[in-house]
Amino acid sequence: MQYLHTMVRVHDLDKSLHFYCDLLGLTEISRKDSDRGRFTLVFLAAPDDEARAREEKAPTLELTYNWDPEEYTGGRNFGHLAFRVDDIYALCEHLQRHGVTINRPPRDGYMAFVRSPDGISIELLQKGEPLPAAEPWASMENTGSW
Repeated sequence: MQYLHTMVRVHDLDKSLHFYCDLLGLTEISRKDSDRGRFTLVFLAAPDDEARAREEKAPTLELTYNWDPEEYTGGRNFGHLAFRVDDIYALCEHLQRHGVTINRPPRDGYMAFVRSPDGISIELLQKGEPLPAAEPWASMENTGSW
């Protein structure tokens, strides 16, 4: 058995690609439009997984955009996506600068949570050992849910 991908449905493909690619740093690996099915599938990979994903050997994130409007519920009960990051403070600062709410700040220098434009919970985990506690993160309160 091999883990292939995680699929999330998105309302606005451009907004979602901005979040996942421009802000989080994922790379678009492939895209498929289905006129008959009226949907677009976009597969993304984390930078460290890009080469393997292009060879279909690394898991990817599948964004599914249905062309006809639909109401999706349950962003929280989906669970979450998790990414290991090189510098959790730098990434959280970057996301915050671009208007992303840090729902669970990296107070411990190790873990943070944010949400995608479609309400999907994203867990960010520091690569290696936790970073030393630093402001403004150490004293920042949680915002909303994750």
